[in-house]
Parts: sequence; C-alpha cells; structure tokens
Amino acid sequence: MGTSSWSFPGWAGLVYDRSIPREILARHGLSAYSRHPLFRAVGVDRSYYEPLSRRQFEAYRSQVPASFRFMVKADRRLTTPGDPLFLDPVWAREQVVGPAREGLGATLGSILLQWSPIPPGVVDGPRRFAERLYRFLRDLASPVQVVVELRTPALLTRDYGEALRHGGAVHGYVAHPRMLPLSRQAEVIPPRPGDLLLVRWMLAPGASYEAARDAWAPFHALRAPDPETRSAVARLVLRGLEGGGEAMVIVNNKAEGSSPLSIEGLARHLVQGS
Repeated sequence: MGTSSWSFPGWAGLVYDRSIPREILARHGLSAYSRHPLFRAVGVDRSYYEPLSRRQFEAYRSQVPASFRFMVKADRRLTTPGDPLFLDPVWAREQVVGPAREGLGATLGSILLQWSPIPPGVVDGPRRFAERLYRFLRDLASPVQVVVELRTPALLTRDYGEALRHGGAVHGYVAHPRMLPLSRQAEVIPPRPGDLLLVRWMLAPGASYEAARDAWAPFHALRAPDPETRSAVARLVLRGLEGGGEAMVIVNNKAEGSSPLSIEGLARHLVQGS
C-alpha cells in the first residue's frame, strides 16, 4: 500500500516527525516515507506530465529498500487522442518504460496508462479502442507490468479485457466518481489469478479534485470518511490475493482527506478479512 505522492508537509505527526517544506520533501522525503510500517509502495505522478530520466528514477530508488515498489504513471500524451504520440509504442518504450526500468530496477512495480474521461466516439467506439490498445501493447512488448486505467465506463468491455489479456497488461481498478463502482469493474474484468492487482482509491463520491484539495488541505485528517469504498477496496484486494497474485493499493488524499489515515483504516479491514 502507498500514497499518490510523499511531499505533503501536512503529514507532520502522521508520516514525518516535523513539518518540512514541500520542496525538501519532494527531493529527500521518500527515504522517511518508505520507513512508515504501512507504506511499501508509492505512486509517481509527475511522470504523467513529462517523462523522467533514468537518473531521476535512480535517485528515487536510492532512498527506498529493495522490497519497495513504485507505480509510475506513463506520460499523458500516450493516452490523449489527437496527440502525435498517442499510443506510440516506440516512444513509450524509449522514453517511458526504458528509463523507469533502468532507473528503478526491481523496485518498478508497474507502469500505469491513465485514460482521462473521453467520449467513446473520439476513439471510434469501444471495439476500435480495444483493437488499437491491443496493437499498442503487442508492439510495446513491455518487460514490466503495464496497467490500464479507464475513466470512461463505456470503454470497459469484454473486448477491452481481451485486449489486455492478449497484450500482457492488466486492468487498473479505480475508485473515482467518473468510473463504475469497483464491484462492477471486477464483474466485467475479473482479476486474473497470479497477476498483479492494482487498485487506486482516488476521489470521494461526488467530489472534484479542486474542491477536495481546497477544502481538505493540509490533508492531516479524515474529512469525509467513506467506509463503503474502504470495504470495497479491501474485498477486491483479498480476492486478488486469494488468486496467488500481488496486490498494490495507491490512495489519494482526495479520497477521504488524508491518505495515510485512509491506509491505516484499510489495513484494519484487511487484517479483519473484510
């Protein structure tokens, strides 16, 4: 389990022993973060806006133990219809997968392709989307686990599931108001035994990122406890573990108000097996 980032001064007393400026946490806080007993993973979001270099990833790896895992977001241009780099497997291999793999080594848990909400017609409908996604994954031939996360329910189809299976990728289950409930996602795309199961708990029901950010900063308390989603995440994780795979959960501050406290609550659910 882990959070979407680690550079939050408001986590003083929850993760860090004192308040530290955001800039210092961004560069050096990962070492302290990775010593938290519940944090065995983290999401790297900044790579969504521009690719990171091998040396930048090496700097991250140098701060964590060998058992730690990174979830790295792929550059958004790969999942933006109309962009010249849209689903470009060569660029993805050279600029996204390659530097992450070389810099993070065995600590690289997955590469995440996050799709923003889009009208299905922009990608010529669900079937055409699935076909094009499959060709991208086939040509990418990634040596690390690729996870695909949707925010458009209409694209979550059996064809999409087959594209993932034949392309060597897995579905990323996301708790987000724009997406189907976790239980419904798991009905359409059941977790595959032995595969990585990635769940991201992103945003409170009915909320927007901007409103949650402005109302809940500095993210040191649960502002909107959501036991229903917490239970759904726990059930999905336990289902994945029963299949013999590995599970990774990434939690955002905008889910309940404080991702460290959300993870503590989730850990209790997992211990109870519910």
